[in-house]
Amino acid sequence: MARIRRLEVQNFRSIRLLDWAPSPGINCLVGPGDSGKSSLLDAIDICLGARRSFTFSDTDFFRLDVSGPIRIALTLGDLPEALQNIDAHGDFLRGFDLATKTVEDEPRAGIETALTLQLIVNADLDGMWTLYSERAEEQGLERWLSWGERLLLAPARIGSNANTNLSWTRGSVLNRITDERPNLGVDLTNAARAARATFGEQAEAQLAETLRAVTRTANYLGVPVGDSAKALLDAHSVSISDGAISLHDEYGVPLRSLGTGSARLLVAGLQRMAAGTATVALIDEVEHGLEPHRLARLLDSLGAKDAESPLQVFMTSHSPVALRELTGDQVFVVRPHADQHAVHRVGTADDVQGTLRKDPEAFLAKSVIVCEGESEVGFARGLDQFWSSHENPAFFSLGGAYVAAGGGHPDQSFRRGGALLKLGYRVLVLIDADVPPTPETVAAFEAAGGQSLTWQPGHALEDELFHSLCDAAVVALIDKAIAFKGRELVEQHIVSSSNGERQLHEIVLEELFDGISSDSRRLLGAAARTGKGWFKTVSRYQEVAKEVVGPHLETANNEFQELVETLRAWMHAG
Repeated sequence: MARIRRLEVQNFRSIRLLDWAPSPGINCLVGPGDSGKSSLLDAIDICLGARRSFTFSDTDFFRLDVSGPIRIALTLGDLPEALQNIDAHGDFLRGFDLATKTVEDEPRAGIETALTLQLIVNADLDGMWTLYSERAEEQGLERWLSWGERLLLAPARIGSNANTNLSWTRGSVLNRITDERPNLGVDLTNAARAARATFGEQAEAQLAETLRAVTRTANYLGVPVGDSAKALLDAHSVSISDGAISLHDEYGVPLRSLGTGSARLLVAGLQRMAAGTATVALIDEVEHGLEPHRLARLLDSLGAKDAESPLQVFMTSHSPVALRELTGDQVFVVRPHADQHAVHRVGTADDVQGTLRKDPEAFLAKSVIVCEGESEVGFARGLDQFWSSHENPAFFSLGGAYVAAGGGHPDQSFRRGGALLKLGYRVLVLIDADVPPTPETVAAFEAAGGQSLTWQPGHALEDELFHSLCDAAVVALIDKAIAFKGRELVEQHIVSSSNGERQLHEIVLEELFDGISSDSRRLLGAAARTGKGWFKTVSRYQEVAKEVVGPHLETANNEFQELVETLRAWMHAG
Protein backbone atom coordinates (compact mmCIF):
# COMPACT_ATOMS: atom_id res chain seq x y z
CA MET A 1 0.00 0.00 0.00
CA ALA A 2 1.11 3.61 -0.53
CA ARG A 3 4.02 5.01 1.49
CA ILE A 4 5.25 8.60 1.70
CA ARG A 5 8.66 8.66 0.00
CA ARG A 6 9.33 12.39 0.15
CA LEU A 7 7.84 15.29 2.08
CA GLU A 8 8.34 18.90 1.00
CA VAL A 9 7.01 21.79 3.09
CA GLN A 10 7.35 25.50 2.44
CA ASN A 11 6.07 28.50 4.43
CA PHE A 12 3.88 26.40 6.72
CA ARG A 13 3.66 27.57 10.34
CA SER A 14 7.14 27.38 11.91
CA ILE A 15 8.65 25.74 8.82
CA ARG A 16 10.25 27.99 6.24
CA LEU A 17 11.55 25.13 4.10
CA LEU A 18 11.87 21.38 4.59
CA ASP A 19 12.70 18.49 2.28
CA TRP A 20 12.77 15.03 3.88
CA ALA A 21 12.76 11.40 2.75
CA PRO A 22 11.15 9.54 5.68
CA SER A 23 11.49 5.89 6.62
CA PRO A 24 8.87 3.49 5.22
CA GLY A 25 8.25 2.26 8.79
CA ILE A 26 8.41 4.10 12.12
CA ASN A 27 9.34 7.79 12.07
CA CYS A 28 9.57 9.06 15.67
CA LEU A 29 10.25 12.81 15.64
CA VAL A 30 12.10 14.34 18.59
CA GLY A 31 13.51 17.78 19.15
CA PRO A 32 13.08 20.92 21.23
CA GLY A 33 9.69 22.54 21.71
CA ASP A 34 8.41 24.60 18.78
CA SER A 35 10.81 22.87 16.40
CA GLY A 36 8.01 21.95 13.99
CA LYS A 37 7.38 18.30 14.88
CA SER A 38 3.60 18.61 15.22
CA SER A 39 3.49 20.88 12.17
CA LEU A 40 4.99 18.05 10.10
CA LEU A 41 2.19 15.73 11.20
CA ASP A 42 -0.40 18.40 10.40
CA ALA A 43 1.15 18.99 6.98
CA ILE A 44 0.78 15.29 6.12
CA ASP A 45 -2.75 15.17 7.49
CA ILE A 46 -3.94 18.26 5.63
CA CYS A 47 -2.36 17.32 2.31
CA LEU A 48 -3.08 13.59 2.30
CA GLY A 49 -6.35 13.47 4.23
CA ALA A 50 -9.68 12.91 2.50
CA ARG A 51 -11.34 16.05 3.90
CA ARG A 52 -11.19 19.24 1.88
CA SER A 53 -12.87 21.57 4.35
CA PHE A 54 -9.80 22.70 6.26
CA THR A 55 -9.98 26.38 7.20
CA PHE A 56 -6.69 28.22 6.77
CA SER A 57 -5.71 31.47 8.48
CA ASP A 58 -2.78 33.86 8.39
CA THR A 59 -1.25 32.01 11.37
CA ASP A 60 -0.70 28.99 9.11
CA PHE A 61 1.86 31.01 7.14
CA PHE A 62 5.49 31.19 8.21
CA ARG A 63 5.86 34.26 10.45
CA LEU A 64 2.39 35.40 9.28
CA ASP A 65 3.92 36.35 5.90
CA VAL A 66 1.20 35.69 3.28
CA SER A 67 3.28 37.09 0.43
CA GLY A 68 4.64 33.60 -0.29
CA PRO A 69 2.30 30.59 -0.68
CA ILE A 70 2.14 27.60 1.58
CA ARG A 71 3.25 24.52 -0.34
CA ILE A 72 3.02 20.96 0.94
CA ALA A 73 3.96 18.15 -1.46
CA LEU A 74 3.91 14.44 -0.70
CA THR A 75 5.47 11.99 -3.14
CA LEU A 76 3.92 8.56 -2.71
CA GLY A 77 5.44 5.25 -3.74
CA ASP A 78 4.41 1.60 -3.40
CA LEU A 79 1.19 2.63 -5.12
CA PRO A 80 -1.79 0.31 -5.55
CA GLU A 81 -2.46 -0.64 -9.17
CA ALA A 82 -5.48 1.66 -9.39
CA LEU A 83 -3.27 4.70 -8.85
CA GLN A 84 -0.72 3.59 -11.46
CA ASN A 85 -3.31 3.66 -14.23
CA ILE A 86 -1.74 5.41 -17.21
CA ASP A 87 -5.09 6.39 -18.72
CA ALA A 88 -6.22 8.11 -15.51
CA HIS A 89 -2.97 9.58 -14.22
CA GLY A 90 -0.41 9.17 -17.01
CA ASP A 91 0.63 12.84 -17.17
CA PHE A 92 1.18 12.89 -13.42
CA LEU A 93 2.98 9.60 -12.83
CA ARG A 94 6.55 10.15 -11.68
CA GLY A 95 9.47 8.00 -10.51
CA PHE A 96 11.24 7.58 -7.18
CA ASP A 97 14.70 6.09 -6.86
CA LEU A 98 14.79 4.14 -3.59
CA ALA A 99 18.60 4.01 -3.63
CA THR A 100 19.24 7.75 -3.98
CA LYS A 101 15.95 8.96 -2.39
CA THR A 102 15.39 11.26 -5.37
CA VAL A 103 12.24 12.07 -7.34
CA GLU A 104 12.33 11.92 -11.15
CA ASP A 105 9.59 13.60 -13.14
CA GLU A 106 8.89 10.58 -15.32
CA PRO A 107 8.69 6.89 -14.42
CA ARG A 108 11.22 4.52 -15.92
CA ALA A 109 12.40 0.96 -15.58
CA GLY A 110 14.37 0.22 -12.43
CA ILE A 111 12.72 2.81 -10.19
CA GLU A 112 9.42 2.98 -8.39
CA THR A 113 6.35 4.59 -9.97
CA ALA A 114 5.14 7.48 -7.79
CA LEU A 115 2.54 10.23 -7.55
CA THR A 116 3.05 13.64 -5.99
CA LEU A 117 0.11 15.23 -4.18
CA GLN A 118 0.41 18.99 -3.75
CA LEU A 119 -1.40 21.58 -1.65
CA ILE A 120 -1.01 25.30 -2.41
CA VAL A 121 -2.49 28.03 -0.20
CA ASN A 122 -2.21 31.66 -1.30
CA ALA A 123 -3.08 34.88 0.50
CA ASP A 124 -6.78 34.37 -0.26
CA LEU A 125 -6.59 31.36 2.15
CA ASP A 126 -8.21 28.99 -0.34
CA GLY A 127 -6.43 25.65 -0.51
CA MET A 128 -5.81 24.03 -3.89
CA TRP A 129 -5.21 20.27 -3.78
CA THR A 130 -3.85 18.81 -7.03
CA LEU A 131 -1.67 16.09 -8.47
CA TYR A 132 1.70 17.48 -9.53
CA SER A 133 4.38 16.80 -12.09
CA GLU A 134 6.67 19.24 -13.84
CA ARG A 135 5.49 18.26 -17.32
CA ALA A 136 1.82 18.55 -16.35
CA GLU A 137 2.47 22.00 -14.91
CA GLU A 138 4.16 23.08 -18.14
CA GLN A 139 1.09 21.95 -20.10
CA GLY A 140 -1.30 23.64 -17.68
CA LEU A 141 -2.92 20.34 -16.69
CA GLU A 142 -4.75 20.02 -13.37
CA ARG A 143 -6.20 16.94 -11.75
CA TRP A 144 -7.00 15.59 -8.31
CA LEU A 145 -7.92 12.16 -7.04
CA SER A 146 -11.43 10.82 -6.89
CA TRP A 147 -13.22 10.55 -3.56
CA GLY A 148 -12.59 6.80 -3.44
CA GLU A 149 -8.89 7.26 -4.14
CA ARG A 150 -8.64 9.95 -1.48
CA LEU A 151 -10.21 7.64 1.10
CA LEU A 152 -7.77 4.94 0.02
CA LEU A 153 -4.78 7.16 0.87
CA ALA A 154 -6.15 9.04 3.88
CA PRO A 155 -3.95 8.65 6.99
CA ALA A 156 -5.29 7.57 10.37
CA ARG A 157 -4.88 10.34 12.95
CA ILE A 158 -4.61 8.65 16.33
CA GLY A 159 -4.96 11.51 18.78
CA SER A 160 -7.18 12.89 21.49
CA ASN A 161 -10.16 12.20 19.19
CA ALA A 162 -9.30 8.52 18.86
CA ASN A 163 -12.84 7.59 19.92
CA THR A 164 -14.18 8.80 16.55
CA ASN A 165 -12.66 5.60 15.17
CA LEU A 166 -14.75 3.53 17.57
CA SER A 167 -17.95 4.06 15.60
CA TRP A 168 -18.86 3.37 11.98
CA THR A 169 -18.30 6.94 10.78
CA ARG A 170 -17.06 7.80 7.31
CA GLY A 171 -13.32 7.10 7.16
CA SER A 172 -13.36 5.19 10.47
CA VAL A 173 -10.80 2.42 10.91
CA LEU A 174 -13.74 0.06 11.54
CA ASN A 175 -14.79 0.50 7.91
CA ARG A 176 -11.29 -0.50 6.79
CA ILE A 177 -10.88 -3.76 8.70
CA THR A 178 -13.34 -5.68 6.49
CA ASP A 179 -15.83 -5.02 3.71
CA GLU A 180 -18.75 -5.44 6.11
CA ARG A 181 -21.02 -2.42 6.51
CA PRO A 182 -24.01 -1.88 8.80
CA ASN A 183 -27.18 -1.87 6.69
CA LEU A 184 -29.85 -1.20 9.28
CA GLY A 185 -31.34 2.01 7.94
CA VAL A 186 -35.00 0.93 7.94
CA ASP A 187 -34.76 -0.77 11.36
CA LEU A 188 -33.05 2.24 12.95
CA THR A 189 -35.55 4.69 11.46
CA ASN A 190 -38.48 2.62 12.76
CA ALA A 191 -36.81 2.43 16.17
CA ALA A 192 -36.54 6.21 16.26
CA ARG A 193 -40.22 6.58 15.34
CA ALA A 194 -41.25 4.09 18.00
CA ALA A 195 -39.21 5.98 20.60
CA ARG A 196 -41.00 9.23 19.71
CA ALA A 197 -44.43 7.63 19.98
CA THR A 198 -43.70 5.84 23.28
CA PHE A 199 -42.31 8.97 24.85
CA GLY A 200 -45.38 10.94 23.75
CA GLU A 201 -47.77 8.55 25.48
CA GLN A 202 -45.84 8.84 28.75
CA ALA A 203 -45.31 12.59 28.53
CA GLU A 204 -49.01 13.33 27.90
CA ALA A 205 -49.94 12.15 31.42
CA GLN A 206 -47.00 13.91 33.10
CA LEU A 207 -47.39 17.23 31.27
CA ALA A 208 -51.18 17.31 30.88
CA GLU A 209 -51.77 20.67 32.55
CA THR A 210 -49.03 22.38 30.58
CA LEU A 211 -50.33 20.91 27.34
CA ARG A 212 -53.90 22.11 28.08
CA ALA A 213 -52.58 25.62 28.79
CA VAL A 214 -50.67 25.64 25.51
CA THR A 215 -53.73 24.39 23.62
CA ARG A 216 -56.03 27.09 25.10
CA THR A 217 -53.52 29.85 24.33
CA ALA A 218 -52.93 28.64 20.79
CA ASN A 219 -56.65 28.37 20.03
CA TYR A 220 -57.28 31.83 21.47
CA LEU A 221 -54.56 33.31 19.27
CA GLY A 222 -55.61 31.35 16.21
CA VAL A 223 -52.44 29.28 16.08
CA PRO A 224 -53.29 25.88 14.56
CA VAL A 225 -52.34 23.08 16.95
CA GLY A 226 -55.50 20.97 16.65
CA ASP A 227 -57.61 19.79 19.56
CA SER A 228 -54.62 19.09 21.80
CA ALA A 229 -50.90 19.93 21.71
CA LYS A 230 -48.59 16.98 22.35
CA ALA A 231 -45.12 16.53 23.90
CA LEU A 232 -43.08 14.32 21.57
CA LEU A 233 -39.38 13.83 21.04
CA ASP A 234 -38.14 16.21 18.37
CA ALA A 235 -37.67 14.34 15.13
CA HIS A 236 -34.21 15.86 14.68
CA SER A 237 -33.18 14.76 18.18
CA VAL A 238 -33.73 11.10 17.47
CA SER A 239 -32.70 10.96 13.82
CA ILE A 240 -30.07 8.37 12.92
CA SER A 241 -26.96 10.12 11.68
CA ASP A 242 -23.44 9.13 10.68
CA GLY A 243 -21.76 7.38 13.60
CA ALA A 244 -24.94 6.33 15.39
CA ILE A 245 -23.65 2.73 15.49
CA SER A 246 -20.65 2.50 17.80
CA LEU A 247 -18.68 -0.05 19.77
CA HIS A 248 -19.77 -0.98 23.32
CA ASP A 249 -18.38 -3.35 25.92
CA GLU A 250 -20.25 -6.42 27.20
CA TYR A 251 -22.18 -4.28 29.68
CA GLY A 252 -23.35 -1.86 27.01
CA VAL A 253 -20.96 0.95 27.98
CA PRO A 254 -19.77 2.85 24.86
CA LEU A 255 -16.06 2.37 24.16
CA ARG A 256 -15.85 6.10 23.45
CA SER A 257 -15.89 6.38 27.26
CA LEU A 258 -12.46 4.73 27.42
CA GLY A 259 -9.58 6.81 28.74
CA THR A 260 -7.34 8.56 26.22
CA GLY A 261 -4.57 5.98 26.51
CA SER A 262 -6.87 2.96 26.20
CA ALA A 263 -8.65 4.47 23.19
CA ARG A 264 -5.32 5.17 21.48
CA LEU A 265 -4.09 1.67 22.21
CA LEU A 266 -7.21 0.04 20.78
CA VAL A 267 -7.32 2.23 17.68
CA ALA A 268 -3.63 1.60 17.00
CA GLY A 269 -4.26 -2.14 17.14
CA LEU A 270 -7.23 -1.82 14.80
CA GLN A 271 -5.19 0.35 12.47
CA ARG A 272 -2.63 -2.41 12.15
CA MET A 273 -5.41 -4.85 11.28
CA ALA A 274 -6.53 -2.43 8.57
CA ALA A 275 -3.01 -1.98 7.19
CA GLY A 276 -4.02 -3.58 3.91
CA THR A 277 -6.19 -0.57 3.08
CA ALA A 278 -4.63 2.30 5.06
CA THR A 279 -0.91 2.27 5.81
CA VAL A 280 -0.12 5.76 7.16
CA ALA A 281 -0.75 6.61 10.81
CA LEU A 282 -0.14 9.93 12.60
CA ILE A 283 0.29 10.16 16.38
CA ASP A 284 1.18 13.34 18.26
CA GLU A 285 2.79 12.74 21.69
CA VAL A 286 2.62 8.96 21.41
CA GLU A 287 3.10 8.50 25.17
CA HIS A 288 0.05 10.60 26.10
CA GLY A 289 -2.22 8.77 28.56
CA LEU A 290 -0.18 5.55 28.64
CA GLU A 291 1.87 3.90 31.37
CA PRO A 292 5.32 2.67 30.23
CA HIS A 293 4.25 -0.97 29.74
CA ARG A 294 1.18 0.05 27.71
CA LEU A 295 3.28 2.48 25.68
CA ALA A 296 5.56 -0.44 24.78
CA ARG A 297 2.52 -2.45 23.67
CA LEU A 298 1.30 0.47 21.55
CA LEU A 299 4.67 0.72 19.79
CA ASP A 300 4.68 -3.03 19.22
CA SER A 301 1.19 -2.86 17.71
CA LEU A 302 2.43 -0.20 15.30
CA GLY A 303 5.22 -2.51 14.12
CA ALA A 304 8.20 -1.09 16.01
CA LYS A 305 9.73 -4.55 16.46
CA ASP A 306 8.80 -5.94 13.03
CA ALA A 307 11.48 -6.47 10.39
CA GLU A 308 9.10 -4.87 7.87
CA SER A 309 6.65 -2.51 9.50
CA PRO A 310 3.03 -3.03 8.33
CA LEU A 311 2.42 0.70 8.78
CA GLN A 312 4.24 3.89 7.97
CA VAL A 313 3.97 5.80 11.24
CA PHE A 314 4.76 9.45 11.92
CA MET A 315 4.82 10.18 15.63
CA THR A 316 6.21 12.76 18.01
CA SER A 317 7.50 11.99 21.49
CA HIS A 318 9.12 13.49 24.56
CA SER A 319 9.32 10.15 26.34
CA PRO A 320 12.61 8.34 27.13
CA VAL A 321 10.52 5.17 27.47
CA ALA A 322 9.39 5.45 23.85
CA LEU A 323 12.91 6.07 22.57
CA ARG A 324 14.29 3.12 24.52
CA GLU A 325 11.83 0.85 22.70
CA LEU A 326 12.93 2.04 19.24
CA THR A 327 16.03 1.62 17.13
CA GLY A 328 18.21 4.47 15.96
CA ASP A 329 16.82 4.04 12.44
CA GLN A 330 13.31 4.80 13.74
CA VAL A 331 14.21 8.04 15.57
CA PHE A 332 14.61 11.38 13.76
CA VAL A 333 15.80 14.67 15.23
CA VAL A 334 14.03 17.79 13.92
CA ARG A 335 16.30 20.83 13.83
CA PRO A 336 15.07 24.32 12.88
CA HIS A 337 17.67 26.55 11.25
CA ALA A 338 17.48 30.14 10.11
CA ASP A 339 16.10 29.40 6.65
CA GLN A 340 15.56 25.65 6.49
CA HIS A 341 14.45 22.77 8.71
CA ALA A 342 16.51 19.59 8.81
CA VAL A 343 15.46 16.10 9.87
CA HIS A 344 18.35 13.85 10.92
CA ARG A 345 18.07 10.09 11.29
CA VAL A 346 19.73 9.09 14.57
CA GLY A 347 21.00 5.84 13.01
CA THR A 348 22.98 3.06 14.63
CA ALA A 349 26.57 4.04 13.83
CA ASP A 350 29.14 5.28 16.37
CA ASP A 351 27.50 3.33 19.20
CA VAL A 352 24.44 5.59 19.04
CA GLN A 353 22.11 2.64 19.60
CA GLY A 354 23.79 1.98 22.94
CA THR A 355 23.26 5.59 23.94
CA LEU A 356 19.62 5.37 22.86
CA ARG A 357 19.12 2.34 25.13
CA LYS A 358 21.08 3.59 28.15
CA ASP A 359 20.61 7.37 28.02
CA PRO A 360 17.55 8.12 25.84
CA GLU A 361 17.08 11.43 27.69
CA ALA A 362 20.06 12.77 25.75
CA PHE A 363 18.07 12.73 22.51
CA LEU A 364 15.36 14.86 24.13
CA ALA A 365 17.85 17.49 25.32
CA LYS A 366 19.50 20.54 23.79
CA SER A 367 22.89 20.20 25.47
CA VAL A 368 24.65 16.94 26.32
CA ILE A 369 27.66 16.24 28.53
CA VAL A 370 29.32 13.01 27.39
CA CYS A 371 31.14 11.64 30.42
CA GLU A 372 33.86 9.00 30.37
CA GLY A 373 32.04 7.03 33.06
CA GLU A 374 29.51 7.17 35.87
CA SER A 375 31.99 9.00 38.13
CA GLU A 376 31.98 12.05 35.87
CA VAL A 377 28.18 11.91 35.54
CA GLY A 378 27.77 11.94 39.33
CA PHE A 379 30.41 14.66 39.73
CA ALA A 380 28.73 16.98 37.20
CA ARG A 381 25.25 16.29 38.61
CA GLY A 382 26.41 16.98 42.16
CA LEU A 383 28.01 20.30 41.24
CA ASP A 384 24.86 21.25 39.33
CA GLN A 385 22.78 20.53 42.44
CA PHE A 386 25.18 22.64 44.52
CA TRP A 387 24.94 25.55 42.09
CA SER A 388 21.16 25.30 41.74
CA SER A 389 20.85 25.44 45.55
CA HIS A 390 22.51 28.85 45.28
CA GLU A 391 19.87 30.30 42.93
CA ASN A 392 21.42 29.13 39.67
CA PRO A 393 19.29 27.38 37.03
CA ALA A 394 19.60 23.60 37.01
CA PHE A 395 21.21 21.98 33.97
CA PHE A 396 18.11 19.83 33.39
CA SER A 397 15.87 22.91 33.40
CA LEU A 398 18.07 24.38 30.66
CA GLY A 399 17.54 21.31 28.48
CA GLY A 400 20.66 19.43 29.53
CA ALA A 401 21.38 15.71 29.82
CA TYR A 402 24.26 13.38 30.59
CA VAL A 403 25.64 10.39 28.70
CA ALA A 404 28.01 7.87 30.30
CA ALA A 405 30.36 6.46 27.65
CA GLY A 406 31.09 3.43 29.82
CA GLY A 407 34.79 3.89 30.48
CA GLY A 408 37.43 2.32 28.27
CA HIS A 409 39.61 4.42 25.99
CA PRO A 410 38.65 8.12 26.04
CA ASP A 411 38.31 8.12 22.25
CA GLN A 412 34.98 6.35 22.81
CA SER A 413 33.64 9.45 24.54
CA PHE A 414 34.65 11.60 21.59
CA ARG A 415 33.04 9.18 19.12
CA ARG A 416 29.74 9.35 20.99
CA GLY A 417 30.04 13.10 21.30
CA GLY A 418 30.77 13.43 17.59
CA ALA A 419 27.69 11.39 16.69
CA LEU A 420 25.52 13.70 18.80
CA LEU A 421 27.14 16.78 17.25
CA LYS A 422 26.12 15.57 13.79
CA LEU A 423 22.52 15.43 15.00
CA GLY A 424 22.62 19.09 16.03
CA TYR A 425 23.17 18.76 19.77
CA ARG A 426 25.47 21.01 21.78
CA VAL A 427 28.10 18.66 23.25
CA LEU A 428 30.82 18.76 25.92
CA VAL A 429 33.07 15.75 26.54
CA LEU A 430 34.30 15.32 30.13
CA ILE A 431 37.09 12.77 30.60
CA ASP A 432 39.96 11.78 32.89
CA ALA A 433 43.54 12.71 31.99
CA ASP A 434 45.26 9.50 33.12
CA VAL A 435 44.94 8.01 29.60
CA PRO A 436 45.21 10.69 26.88
CA PRO A 437 42.86 10.54 23.88
CA THR A 438 44.14 10.43 20.31
CA PRO A 439 44.97 14.05 19.34
CA GLU A 440 43.41 13.67 15.88
CA THR A 441 40.14 12.46 17.44
CA VAL A 442 39.99 15.46 19.76
CA ALA A 443 40.88 17.88 16.94
CA ALA A 444 38.12 16.50 14.68
CA PHE A 445 35.56 16.71 17.48
CA GLU A 446 36.43 20.30 18.35
CA ALA A 447 36.57 21.31 14.68
CA ALA A 448 32.96 20.10 14.38
CA GLY A 449 31.93 22.46 17.18
CA GLY A 450 32.31 20.29 20.27
CA GLN A 451 34.09 21.23 23.48
CA SER A 452 36.11 19.02 25.82
CA LEU A 453 37.27 19.24 29.40
CA THR A 454 39.79 17.13 31.30
CA TRP A 455 41.78 17.30 34.52
CA GLN A 456 45.39 18.23 35.02
CA PRO A 457 47.88 15.93 33.22
CA GLY A 458 47.98 12.37 34.47
CA HIS A 459 45.03 12.74 36.82
CA ALA A 460 41.92 10.60 37.10
CA LEU A 461 39.04 12.32 38.89
CA GLU A 462 40.09 10.93 42.30
CA ASP A 463 43.65 12.16 41.78
CA GLU A 464 42.35 15.59 40.84
CA LEU A 465 40.18 15.96 43.93
CA PHE A 466 42.81 14.87 46.45
CA HIS A 467 45.43 16.98 44.67
CA SER A 468 43.39 20.18 44.30
CA LEU A 469 41.10 20.54 47.32
CA CYS A 470 42.09 22.05 50.68
CA ASP A 471 43.03 19.92 53.71
CA ALA A 472 39.59 20.20 55.29
CA ALA A 473 37.98 18.97 52.04
CA VAL A 474 40.45 16.05 51.84
CA VAL A 475 39.48 14.96 55.36
CA ALA A 476 35.80 15.31 54.37
CA LEU A 477 36.47 13.05 51.35
CA ILE A 478 38.04 10.45 53.63
CA ASP A 479 34.99 10.64 55.92
CA LYS A 480 32.72 10.08 52.91
CA ALA A 481 34.82 7.07 51.86
CA ILE A 482 34.51 5.57 55.35
CA ALA A 483 30.75 6.16 55.31
CA PHE A 484 30.45 4.47 51.89
CA LYS A 485 32.96 1.60 52.26
CA GLY A 486 33.74 1.23 55.98
CA ARG A 487 36.90 2.24 57.86
CA GLU A 488 38.53 -1.19 57.63
CA LEU A 489 38.39 -1.32 53.82
CA VAL A 490 39.61 2.28 53.45
CA GLU A 491 42.57 1.50 55.74
CA GLN A 492 43.36 -1.65 53.74
CA HIS A 493 43.40 0.31 50.49
CA ILE A 494 45.79 2.91 51.96
CA VAL A 495 48.13 0.25 53.32
CA SER A 496 48.04 -1.67 50.05
CA SER A 497 48.63 1.41 47.87
CA SER A 498 51.63 2.44 50.04
CA ASN A 499 53.12 -1.08 50.13
CA GLY A 500 52.47 -1.17 53.87
CA GLU A 501 54.35 2.07 54.62
CA ARG A 502 51.42 4.34 55.54
CA GLN A 503 48.35 4.22 57.79
CA LEU A 504 45.08 6.15 57.62
CA HIS A 505 45.50 7.80 61.02
CA GLU A 506 48.93 9.14 60.03
CA ILE A 507 47.46 11.03 57.08
CA VAL A 508 44.60 12.43 59.17
CA LEU A 509 47.10 13.68 61.78
CA GLU A 510 49.01 15.58 59.06
CA GLU A 511 46.01 17.88 58.65
CA LEU A 512 46.36 18.94 62.31
CA PHE A 513 50.04 19.87 62.07
CA ASP A 514 51.90 20.78 58.84
CA GLY A 515 49.04 20.04 56.43
CA ILE A 516 48.48 17.04 54.20
CA SER A 517 51.58 16.48 52.06
CA SER A 518 51.70 16.05 48.30
CA ASP A 519 52.84 12.44 48.74
CA SER A 520 49.84 11.70 50.98
CA ARG A 521 47.52 13.31 48.46
CA ARG A 522 48.92 11.13 45.64
CA LEU A 523 48.54 8.08 47.87
CA LEU A 524 44.91 8.91 48.66
CA GLY A 525 44.13 9.34 44.96
CA ALA A 526 45.58 5.91 44.19
CA ALA A 527 43.86 4.27 47.18
CA ALA A 528 40.51 5.80 46.16
CA ARG A 529 40.76 4.03 42.80
CA THR A 530 41.58 0.62 44.31
CA GLY A 531 39.17 -2.19 43.43
CA LYS A 532 35.73 -0.79 42.71
CA GLY A 533 36.82 2.57 44.11
CA TRP A 534 35.58 4.64 47.03
CA PHE A 535 33.18 6.84 45.11
CA LYS A 536 32.70 5.22 41.67
CA THR A 537 28.92 5.39 41.33
CA VAL A 538 26.68 8.19 40.15
CA SER A 539 24.98 8.60 43.52
CA ARG A 540 28.21 8.62 45.56
CA TYR A 541 30.02 11.09 43.35
CA GLN A 542 26.90 13.21 43.26
CA GLU A 543 26.96 13.39 47.06
CA VAL A 544 30.70 14.08 47.12
CA ALA A 545 30.44 16.92 44.60
CA LYS A 546 27.42 18.52 46.23
CA GLU A 547 28.50 18.24 49.87
CA VAL A 548 32.31 18.38 49.69
CA VAL A 549 33.60 19.80 46.40
CA GLY A 550 31.03 22.57 45.95
CA PRO A 551 31.38 24.07 49.45
CA HIS A 552 35.22 24.00 49.19
CA LEU A 553 35.63 25.33 45.65
CA GLU A 554 36.83 28.75 46.78
CA THR A 555 39.76 27.21 48.68
CA ALA A 556 40.80 24.79 45.91
CA ASN A 557 43.87 25.50 43.78
CA ASN A 558 43.50 27.89 40.85
CA GLU A 559 43.80 25.25 38.12
CA PHE A 560 40.91 23.21 39.54
CA GLN A 561 38.79 26.33 40.04
CA GLU A 562 39.30 27.28 36.40
CA LEU A 563 38.32 23.79 35.20
CA VAL A 564 35.17 23.74 37.31
CA GLU A 565 34.24 27.28 36.25
CA THR A 566 34.56 26.21 32.60
CA LEU A 567 32.15 23.35 33.32
CA ARG A 568 29.69 25.67 35.10
CA ALA A 569 29.79 28.28 32.34
CA TRP A 570 29.15 25.65 29.64
CA MET A 571 26.23 24.11 31.53
CA HIS A 572 24.58 27.48 32.20
CA ALA A 573 25.14 28.76 28.67
CA GLY A 574 22.61 26.18 27.46
